[in-house]
Amino acid sequence: MKQRLVVMNGQRIVQTTPPGSVSFDAASNEVAGKANGIKPGIYNLHSSLSADKNQSYSGQLIHADKDKVYQKVGMNIVKHSRSDFDKVPEIGSAITVSYNQQGKAETAAASLQQGRGLKR
Repeated sequence: MKQRLVVMNGQRIVQTTPPGSVSFDAASNEVAGKANGIKPGIYNLHSSLSADKNQSYSGQLIHADKDKVYQKVGMNIVKHSRSDFDKVPEIGSAITVSYNQQGKAETAAASLQQGRGLKR
């Protein structure tokens, strides 16, 4: 069973394949809510990486379900356990997630990073 997040027309849609299927042709669609500033595109949640509790992750929160919280970090998607959060931050917010000594997630607003943009 694979999952992917499709963001288009200001909405977030979670597509889930039936058990035993590898194609999204017969996938079920579930509207997850408003996009809240998430860039339109397809995010493959089934290929996300598990969070390492010794690192901190800075990026945009793209989806949360009953078990996991998904964060876009650079070109990768990192999944955090929902039980590690006291309160799940708002979807679409840019945050930094780090873990304390007890293994609980601590969130802070992500700092702005200056980068080189594409210019003509």
